[in-house]
Amino acid sequence: MADVNSLATIMRRLLDCMGCLARRRVTIYMIAIGVAAKAWRDCVLARKEPLARRSLGRKFGCCLPLCPGQEEHTMRETVQIGNSGQSVDPGTAGAAAGKSKIVLLLLLVILIASFLRLHGFTSAPPGLFFDEAADGNNALEVTHASPFWSGFKPFYPEDNGREGLYVNAVAILIKLTGGIHEPWILRLPAAISGILTVLGIYFFAAELFGLEIGLLSAFLLAISFWHINFSRIAFRAIMAPLFLTWSLYFLFKGFNLLGRGVSFRRATSLHFLGGILFGLGMYTYLAYRVSPALVLLVLAFYWRLAKQGGWQTRFLRSAAYFVLSSVVVFLPLGLYFYSHPGSFFGYAARMALWNRGNPLGDLASSTVHTFAMFNIAGDPNWRHNLQGSPELSWPVGQLFLFGLFQSCCLIQDARIAMNDGNAKFRSTWRRFSGMMNRDCFPVVILFAWFFVAMLPVVLSGARSPHALRSILMLPPVIVFAAHGGYWLYQQLQKRVRPARLKALVIILLAFLTANAYRAYFVVWAQNPGVPFAFSNHSVLLARELDALPAETPKYVIVQPLDDLILVRGIPISAQPTMFITDTFRPEEQKAKNIHYLSPAQEGTIPAGALKFYLRDGL
Repeated sequence: MADVNSLATIMRRLLDCMGCLARRRVTIYMIAIGVAAKAWRDCVLARKEPLARRSLGRKFGCCLPLCPGQEEHTMRETVQIGNSGQSVDPGTAGAAAGKSKIVLLLLLVILIASFLRLHGFTSAPPGLFFDEAADGNNALEVTHASPFWSGFKPFYPEDNGREGLYVNAVAILIKLTGGIHEPWILRLPAAISGILTVLGIYFFAAELFGLEIGLLSAFLLAISFWHINFSRIAFRAIMAPLFLTWSLYFLFKGFNLLGRGVSFRRATSLHFLGGILFGLGMYTYLAYRVSPALVLLVLAFYWRLAKQGGWQTRFLRSAAYFVLSSVVVFLPLGLYFYSHPGSFFGYAARMALWNRGNPLGDLASSTVHTFAMFNIAGDPNWRHNLQGSPELSWPVGQLFLFGLFQSCCLIQDARIAMNDGNAKFRSTWRRFSGMMNRDCFPVVILFAWFFVAMLPVVLSGARSPHALRSILMLPPVIVFAAHGGYWLYQQLQKRVRPARLKALVIILLAFLTANAYRAYFVVWAQNPGVPFAFSNHSVLLARELDALPAETPKYVIVQPLDDLILVRGIPISAQPTMFITDTFRPEEQKAKNIHYLSPAQEGTIPAGALKFYLRDGL
């Protein structure tokens, strides 16, 4: 009973403390700056230690393991094992037991992720936004094609143009479910993509940083409001982190297996699969087009290791599987862009900041807003976020800052080691331009991913944070936060008794999970601004039209705003109503006696006919 009372007291004090800090954001950042300053001081003091004692990779938990569960292998050992051709012992019985525990915890994380993305799936969010409905209408059109697969397109030009993978996935679901045209069927691929991304970020982070950081990364992504929200909306962008995370994991995994001298066939199979996934990613979202820069960076890093270890031939053959499979998968979309160059440059060119009156000012403003969105002020759009709230909850936001500082410390430590008289290490850093060192590369790839994914956001010149365009930044942000969380846990281990620390961690993780549920299902989903942001009035109108007899003529006057977007001559505001009533095609409109008109055509409506007004309101 005493233990229960003690835990209750700790929980109460923790909640009081969190509430106090949430009301005083300045205090949060003072704490963050203090901890970061101490971390930087520790890093600077490392100058006085011999190189051998620093153990660069292990000091900050950033060594690159060969595979999940083998944290003790560095990239130097990878090269040595590749030379000798020897295999590595799979581990002791204790390690196997630890791995079983990790598997159970991972399953728990996946269950949490699934619950937060599927609970109340048919009711939250309410309504159906125009862009979601446009995908659904194209998917319904595909289902009428004969044969079915002939309706698939690599790119759908309506609604400013959209890569075709999400639409094609929705079409398959509609076909399999017998023609259901409800909002939830459009959002189901997004939910599945979100859950699989949680699993993928575990494997990716575990491959680079170890099992603990991999598991914490998966948990933080599972309870991220940013990711939960877009996993429940039919926006194709949610697929971009999924395919990039998994394809990079298979790329790293395959090369690490090659370096260990493991079966060449297994490594090339992983690269073949990774290449397919990477190519499919090109069919997801505009921002994904910057991702080849990351692949080139990884290939350059492993090419250097292959030259050092003498496995260049295996590297080239295996890398060819990745590159060729991705090119073949991308080929239909590439051919479409070749024959329709306007589709490749159109929307991106119109949004580019160099088409604005003050491009440098817009670039600076967009960059500041993007950096500030994680901890200060996020997307003001209710459809994308809790209006104006930071994209990361404040505990995760502080861990993100800790992770950034610790990663900078790792790079700083390596730079110091370059000047310590270790000629081999020093020449390596000179040759790789300071970023191809085996201990630092996992951190370097995170920074590269972060800044490369930021380019489409800042170059669009957004005048406020944009959570949707920034979604490809989410995986590295989460891994940075997990890195900071693991470092903080290591520091607490030195000062807090194990039993109390374990209880504190459990309470904190439970609080974060409960807070994620509250943020989405209580605060966000029940806010009166959300139905308006998702055009719920269009869905209500569609229900009313469906309830009327088919022989009754029904006229819908679509009243657009100034920013007119037409889909086959009709304002885009009609898309949700068209999807729910299945009247996107002229054949269905005629069969159901529903007519969509502009305000200028209202005079042509027969006297006494039923008229409905639909305004393109956001």
